[in-house]
Amino acid sequence: MRSKPVRPVLVVIAHGSRDPRHAATVHALVRRVRSLRPGLRVETGFLDFTIPSVHGVLESLAAEGVRDVVALPLLLTRAFHAKADIPAVLRDAPPQLRIRQADVLGPSPLLLAALERRLYEAGLTPADKSSTGVVLASAGSSDPEAIAVIADIAREWWHTGWCAVRPAFASASLPRTEDAVRELRALGCERVAVAPYVLAPGFLPDRIARGAAEADVLADVLGPAPEVARVLLERYDEARLPVPAALGA
Repeated sequence: MRSKPVRPVLVVIAHGSRDPRHAATVHALVRRVRSLRPGLRVETGFLDFTIPSVHGVLESLAAEGVRDVVALPLLLTRAFHAKADIPAVLRDAPPQLRIRQADVLGPSPLLLAALERRLYEAGLTPADKSSTGVVLASAGSSDPEAIAVIADIAREWWHTGWCAVRPAFASASLPRTEDAVRELRALGCERVAVAPYVLAPGFLPDRIARGAAEADVLADVLGPAPEVARVLLERYDEARLPVPAALGA
């Protein structure tokens, strides 16, 4: 009887932070991923500040005899970390590993569902949508592609029935969260909510929270929401698909 092919190990690559809440949240998300896909081996490595490092995880897997890995950036947009840092780390991996880099998590309808989940957990209801303005507050980036994606998500989310949705950024870009809150007040929205489009607590999410001081509702970070875990598995499955042959090959 033919044995089943071994599934690639999923290595989740997180940014890392000096804030211990960051690693705790990442590990909670990974536990949820494991619960949704029993039998899939999932490991976690961090780019900075936290152990184990990505390189250390890959070295350990190679030493065990693992050959196939899907490296999944725990990032919401394709900015510097996804385009430069992570590929550089993977190029330095043990040569016996066959590594495919999965795409970043966003954008995804599941992430919009997770954002709404967090807003409802913070006290809103679906009946509040038409009278509530939402600040989609992200960490920020100097990468114009990443900024454009956040603006596109805000427009898409607005079309689902919110009074208005405005993007905001905790660093590198404008407007800041507090400015977007005031803009929505000026538009006449009955209430204003801030939805952090970030995965885990830390320095920039804390800045978002301070900027939400004049808002009526502040949602929690996305964290281990079940929708986020499902996106991770979607990206893993996409990365496992055969690469299409080039036309004319």
